[in-house]
Amino acid sequence: MSATILIVEDEPKLAALLEDYLSQASFAVARLDHGLAVVPWVREHEPELILLDLMLPGKDGLEICKEVRVFSAVPIIMITARVEEIDRLLGLELGADDYICKPFSPREVVARVKAVLRRAAGRPAPATGLVLDESRYKATLHGKALDLTAVEFNLLQILSARPGRIYSRSQLMDGIYVDQRVVGDRTIDSHIKKLRKKIAAVAPEQELIHSVYGVGYKYEE
Repeated sequence: MSATILIVEDEPKLAALLEDYLSQASFAVARLDHGLAVVPWVREHEPELILLDLMLPGKDGLEICKEVRVFSAVPIIMITARVEEIDRLLGLELGADDYICKPFSPREVVARVKAVLRRAAGRPAPATGLVLDESRYKATLHGKALDLTAVEFNLLQILSARPGRIYSRSQLMDGIYVDQRVVGDRTIDSHIKKLRKKIAAVAPEQELIHSVYGVGYKYEE
């Protein structure tokens, strides 16, 4: 079955051009031209990728991207004529996978779509909606940002990499303090407490980090 690409673009000629090129590349294509229609459509149809224009009637692309990320990890490529750096960074910060600036070559768009889909296919499914971006030390849970310190990020990364495995305090200290600094065992307890509090603020119904009496901690849904 062909991957379905959703084009969200309110310029009819541009949307038709993108549809033609993507169809020729053997993709199934759907089109929307109003911002308010996007989130309900994505919930119902679950496309494999969204080409999302920044400037739309009803609701802009950045807000749509933010709302979609609450419930879906579908790849999103932002399309924009606003080339200011802040717009680019904000779009990616909200969960976009790539961006393309107008004017562009339709062939370039097709190439970007294929590249993003390849990356998405190789991306492991995040446990319990947890996504960790090691390059930026940013974590999201069910699309909501966790405001973590570097130490908290490293701690969560170690635990979530192997769900169910029990780590002692000394193992966790060795993992997060690579400079081998001397800290007390209870330092880990303090970090765990803060990490749990931040997770609870985003997902109060979930307990992801569990204490194992007399041993240490594990990550498990």
